[in-house]
Amino acid sequence: MIYENEKLSKYNWFNLGGLARIFFKPNSQLDLKNFLEKYGSKEKNVYTLGAGSNTLFRDSGFDGVIIKLGKNFAYTKLLEDNKIEVGAATLDKTVSDFASENSISGLEFLSCIPGSIGGAIMMNSGCYGYDISKIFFSLKAMNLSGELKSFSKDEIKFIYRGNNLTKDLIILSVVLQGESGNKNQIKNKQISLINKKKESQPSKIKTCGSTFKNPENKKAWELIKSSNCSNLIIGGARISSKHSNFFLNNGNATSSDIEALIEKVKKEVFLKTGINLELEIKIIGVK
Repeated sequence: MIYENEKLSKYNWFNLGGLARIFFKPNSQLDLKNFLEKYGSKEKNVYTLGAGSNTLFRDSGFDGVIIKLGKNFAYTKLLEDNKIEVGAATLDKTVSDFASENSISGLEFLSCIPGSIGGAIMMNSGCYGYDISKIFFSLKAMNLSGELKSFSKDEIKFIYRGNNLTKDLIILSVVLQGESGNKNQIKNKQISLINKKKESQPSKIKTCGSTFKNPENKKAWELIKSSNCSNLIIGGARISSKHSNFFLNNGNATSSDIEALIEKVKKEVFLKTGINLELEIKIIGVK
């Protein structure tokens, strides 16, 4: 389905943002291929949106094409040797639960990662000492010309919260590699990690997770707190009292409020520590 002037606030966890000039939700690979062959090379701005769990769309919206994979791209399939094929739109928690039910260990941490597997690959998402690079086996993607591409684990270099894949790729499916394990032990590990997250991070509120990446050998939340930024409020945007690296929409914030708070915190942390914090969330649109 192709939508014009679609409200982006419906598609991200902040519930913020203006209109997308074109919003496309493909239902199949053929659907996506046909669309990209028609629009892919013509459009300068194309952005692939996952679950919207780490995306701040600006109030001005997006003068281009937003692509959000439809429900047929959300699936899990058991393969041989403790491998799982996963559609790119599948939620990370769903993948972790599927692995657990099939006695496959190593994917428990995905229970704590908001978002979808496609986004997890692009961000090399992780927590508590684990990340997607440790369980990645291969993927299939499509470039903006509609051509299919395949990549093995040896062809991708993962880094902290990123990789060397080109930005013109739309991930379609991923194969993840786990290990054979005990179902009860796997479930207990899931529960332990989820509880650990609940104790330290806010939930059921309008936030997009960690705002900044952790600098080497440092914690972003500690730098924010030590720079006396924990109680900062700009408009309807504030910092979580539970975790200083989580920025919140109180319910009446604008994207500009969130971005102004981000800039203020960056400035204060740099003045106090000399460290220039890098964003983990994506800010999309013209300022």
